[in-house]
Amino acid sequence: MLLFQNLACPGSCRRVLMCFAIFGASSIWIGSLASAQSPPDWPVWRGPLSDGVSVEKNLPDGWKINSKYEGENLLWRKPEFASRSTPVAYAGNLYVVCRDKPETTQEGEKVVCIDAATGDLKWEHIHNVYLSDAPAERVGWSSVAADAESGNIYWLGLGCLFKCLNAESGELVWEHSMSEEYGMLSTYGGRTNFPVVFEDLVIISGVMTGWGDWAVPAHRYVAFDKYTGAAVWRLSTALRPEDTTYSTPVFTVINGQAVMVIGAGDGAIYGVQPRTGKVLWKYQASTRGINTTPLVVDGIVYTGHAEQNFADTSILGSIFAFDASQSGDITEDKLLWKINERAIGRSSPIKVGNRIYAIEDGGSLLVIDAATGEVIQDKKIGRVMFGSPIYGDGKIYACDNTGRFSVLRPTDDGVEVVSQTQLPRRAGEDEEVYGSPIIYRGKIYLPTTGALYCIGKADQQPEFDPIPEQPVETPVAKDQQIAQLQLAPVEMILAPGQRAKMQLRAYNANGQYLKLLGHDEAEWSFQGEGSVSEDMVFAAPSTDKAVTVLITAKIGEMSSTSRVRVIPPLPWSFDFSDKKVPETWIGASYRHVPKVLDGEDVLAKITTIPKGTRSQSWMGWTVLHDYTVEADFRGTEANGRMPDMGLINQRYTLDLQGSQKLEIRSWTSRLELRFAKSVPFSWQVDTWYRMKFRSETGSDGVTLKGKVWPRDEQEPDAWTIEATDTTPNRQGSPGMFGNAQAAEFYIDNVRVYANAD
Repeated sequence: MLLFQNLACPGSCRRVLMCFAIFGASSIWIGSLASAQSPPDWPVWRGPLSDGVSVEKNLPDGWKINSKYEGENLLWRKPEFASRSTPVAYAGNLYVVCRDKPETTQEGEKVVCIDAATGDLKWEHIHNVYLSDAPAERVGWSSVAADAESGNIYWLGLGCLFKCLNAESGELVWEHSMSEEYGMLSTYGGRTNFPVVFEDLVIISGVMTGWGDWAVPAHRYVAFDKYTGAAVWRLSTALRPEDTTYSTPVFTVINGQAVMVIGAGDGAIYGVQPRTGKVLWKYQASTRGINTTPLVVDGIVYTGHAEQNFADTSILGSIFAFDASQSGDITEDKLLWKINERAIGRSSPIKVGNRIYAIEDGGSLLVIDAATGEVIQDKKIGRVMFGSPIYGDGKIYACDNTGRFSVLRPTDDGVEVVSQTQLPRRAGEDEEVYGSPIIYRGKIYLPTTGALYCIGKADQQPEFDPIPEQPVETPVAKDQQIAQLQLAPVEMILAPGQRAKMQLRAYNANGQYLKLLGHDEAEWSFQGEGSVSEDMVFAAPSTDKAVTVLITAKIGEMSSTSRVRVIPPLPWSFDFSDKKVPETWIGASYRHVPKVLDGEDVLAKITTIPKGTRSQSWMGWTVLHDYTVEADFRGTEANGRMPDMGLINQRYTLDLQGSQKLEIRSWTSRLELRFAKSVPFSWQVDTWYRMKFRSETGSDGVTLKGKVWPRDEQEPDAWTIEATDTTPNRQGSPGMFGNAQAAEFYIDNVRVYANAD
């Protein structure tokens, strides 16, 4: 059978005859255009043009609120939709990421669809957080992206579950478990990246440790077909970054070329072709990750950070501007201007007229001449700033972390305060603001950790100006020369003998789609077994072992490669006799090394792996359930400390801890509430132990059973630990867990098999 993740024809080619027109002289647009009756949607958290600017008029000059949560221009307040996520607005609805059933054993995360006028719930889509170190309070770092063409919304959750949902019904269209499939990290910091939509693509990023040439951690981008979820292109930034980030890519047209501008975990700002992933230019701003979303206006990039400057690591923070029509590495002397020692690390700037308005992390608003970088005003408007300002109807709206909401008006000298409102402060109940306000249909919506607020004038009909004209691409007809190839899907997981429809796409130098190429127009080569037929169908090899295949199509000096993992049905076994880390394991080969121990081929998880001593890895299919995974482990000791080591089954971990405990858990940061059980278990270093971990799925939950015993002894009849999760993870890939920060350990004789076996 054909793989379900077939691709749509590029350029919305469901309307095949329109394909070339859509990829011709087009402007960059990510929202739905305003009609004569209604203003544009706010489909991403930074607005219709990703610049924080609204074309709406007759917006309120302020609002009031008292201790009873009543006041002028406060239309409604919904505590049930409290969030740190900035809402988006589409087709009369708001979409917000929230905690589900907070502070209970059923806690998870959800997207809610709310009637923007009334605040009434239309639907909610809930899922568990699993195998994540992020605390529950950080649900909602990311926002969703709404797409008018497909009628879908896209959401990356705290635990790296990436979903496409129908915007009207909330029904699941497709999903990817980015941790299990791509090795995306969900760290204690909780920073989660934002999906963005460009034409037929939805693009997501994060720090990932995958397989093959993606084994070493890096901040990476994957573009998926927004209709089917098939991976189209991939991009890796510099290896071993210091940070995960939450900067959002933005799209523009520069000198007739479509460009995606991104702030990456390696501290650089990149310009990338959005259809191909080709890097056009790079400015290395910092030694650490960029969290601020770039602002791009008229081909100029304005952004900042609050970390060490790359050019001078003794200086913390800066805001800067550069012309994005350049290519290659953008050096310091090519900047238009730069202001050092300004911590623009969270809040994204806006541009109004010839001024840049940027808020430092400490709450100071900088008014900057956009051409020269001269600071016109430095005005304190808050204490701590996470959210970003927005502009509409001649006013700037901003809210600091403490709930101080400011309405400001630009003046010749900077800004003047129109009004300020402080959210009520109660002992133990203070609301914090991590998201940003948005403007939609004459109203302002403000997310806080206590509620979602709707601010506006009652019965006010929306008024708005036209969207300003946007730059357009050079017509594709002016360059029909093939300069780039794209073999898609670029990443697949298949069963032995399974087939997948592929496309070989041609693009010009500007990254514009030209046409689909036939099989006979390219030379084909394979690393591993497999074949691509004349009708562009790849057939995976028949094998009883997990293998990888690299498929390369080449025309002249141009080439493109697709990567395939071929994973057979259970049972699986790995004894490492080939002296290799299994290449099909996600997140494993960088963190483990083959070793011979007492004449036996084993894997070692060593203490000296940079940014990899505590990690998870996964072996294959994410849809497995009701199986058993077992392996042999042998720990060592260093400075009186022992490692943690264990197995992953159906998105749960069985962890043999150096503190002499055995633990079953799912969400690492919610042991006290969500689901976990531990029992004392005494074990010795330099001794092989066999661990067995079983999942049994029932109608009321999943029962997890763990067993540990010295490998040289007979297996005990009783399970060492058992626990039932009544808010269960019903599927997931088998995997390995380990923490070798204290001391290294060894692994051997891994087996995975269905419980019936």
